[in-house]
Amino acid sequence: MSATREEEVVVSQPVLEPGSGEIRFVGSELAGSLEGVSEDLKRRLPDAVVDELLAGARSEAEIVGPDGVLAQLTKRLVERALEVELTDHLGYEPHAEPPGGVGNTRNGKSRPKTLSTDNGPVRIQAPRDRDGSFEPKLVKKRQRRFEGFDEKILALYSRGMSMREIERFLAELYGVSVSRELISKVTDAVMDDVRAWQQRPLDDVYPVVFLDAFILKIRENGSVQRKACYLALGVRLDGERDVLGMWFQDTEGAKFWMHVLGDLKRRGVRDILICCVDGLTGFPEAIEATFPLTTVQTCVVHLIRRSLRYVPRRELEKVAKDLRPIYTAIDADAAWQALEAFDSKWGERFPPVVQAWQDAWEHFIPFLRFEDEVRRVVYTTNAIEALNRQLRKAIKTKGHFPSEDAARKLLYLAIQNAVPQWTRTRAWTKALLAFKIEFGDRLPDAT
Repeated sequence: MSATREEEVVVSQPVLEPGSGEIRFVGSELAGSLEGVSEDLKRRLPDAVVDELLAGARSEAEIVGPDGVLAQLTKRLVERALEVELTDHLGYEPHAEPPGGVGNTRNGKSRPKTLSTDNGPVRIQAPRDRDGSFEPKLVKKRQRRFEGFDEKILALYSRGMSMREIERFLAELYGVSVSRELISKVTDAVMDDVRAWQQRPLDDVYPVVFLDAFILKIRENGSVQRKACYLALGVRLDGERDVLGMWFQDTEGAKFWMHVLGDLKRRGVRDILICCVDGLTGFPEAIEATFPLTTVQTCVVHLIRRSLRYVPRRELEKVAKDLRPIYTAIDADAAWQALEAFDSKWGERFPPVVQAWQDAWEHFIPFLRFEDEVRRVVYTTNAIEALNRQLRKAIKTKGHFPSEDAARKLLYLAIQNAVPQWTRTRAWTKALLAFKIEFGDRLPDAT
C-alpha cells in the first residue's frame, strides 16, 4: 500500500563524539546502555572510518545540517536497526527462504516517516512483513514521538513556558513542528502522576512539618477566581525535605487546614513533633485537634513582620533592633524579660507591637528550648517559602490558569523540577539528637 502523506515520529539521536569517533544515542534509554561499551564502539568505529564519513564535509550544515553527514548516518543506523529487528522477528536472513519454504516473509518498506531528532528531521522507511505481525521497538508503528521528546516538552512546561512558546521553541531549535494539541496531550498525561503523588502513602512520623499557602488565579464558572494553594513540607527522619501534597481552596483559612491535616493522617502520618506555621488565627487549634501531641511553632519571621507593620519607617530600624533580644534570648524566661523591657520603652507608643507578641507567646517560645543551630531548623517557614518562590517563578508568566487541573499539573512539574537547595536540612544530626532528647520514644530510630 502506498501513501504520500508523511508521518512524523520522534526518536533518539545518534551523536558522533568529536575526536573520539564514538557514537552515542541522545535522549533515550540507549544512551545508558551504550556508555558501557564505548571502548568497543571506538574499536569498531576508528578515526579512519570517521574521517571517511566526514570526507569533504567542512561546514556546520554539511556535518549536522538537515541533509548533512549526521542526518544521513542517523537514517542509515535507524533503518539498519529496523532491518535487524525484522530479521530477528522472521528468523532468517534477507534474500533467504523461510524455514520449510513457507511462513511470514518480508514485504517491502512502509510509507516514509520523518524522525524528529535533535539535529532536525530525518526521513526513513521501515521494513514490513507480509502478515503484519512485526512490531518494531526502535520506531514503533504509528509512533509520533519518542519518550525523550515528551520529557523535553514537560521540562519546558514546568518552567512556565506557554504552549505557544513551547511550539515556537521546538520549531526554532529542532526544526520540528509540534501542534499545541500534542503539547496539551503530553502535559495532560501528567495528571495520572499528579493523582498518584497526591495520594501516595506517607511516613509514620515527621520530626518537622511546615505549612504555608500562596494565592493564584484560576478560571472557574466563567470568571477568574483567587484561590489559595496549600502546601505541606515535611522533614523526614533522614533530614530530607519532601512536599507532602498540595490542596486548593477559595481562601487561606484555619478551617481548611483541618482538612489538609486530616488528609495527611489518612495517608499514614501518625505523629508530627513540631509544626511550624504562620500567625493565622485558629491555626494552632486546627493542628492540635488533628495531632494533639504536636508542638506548634509560630514562624518568628512572620511574627516580626506582623508586629513591625505598625511602626513608621523612620523608626523601623530602632524598633526592630530592640525586638531582637526577645527572639535571641537564651530561654523563655529571658525572652519574657526582654519583652517587658521592650514594652517599657516602646509599649506606650506602639501598643499593637507588644500585643502581637503577647498574643503569640505560647506558640512563639517552643523553639527557645533548643540551642541556636537547632533553632534555625524550626523557627521559621523560610524553607517552604523558598519552595514557594521557585513555584512563583514557574507561574509568573500565567495571568491565570484555565482550570484547577492546569494549575495542579504545572505546580507538580515545578515541584519535581525545583532546584534541590531546599531539600536538605542543615545541621540535621544535631537537631535529631535534640529532638530525641526532647520527645523521647515519639521519635523512632531512623532505618
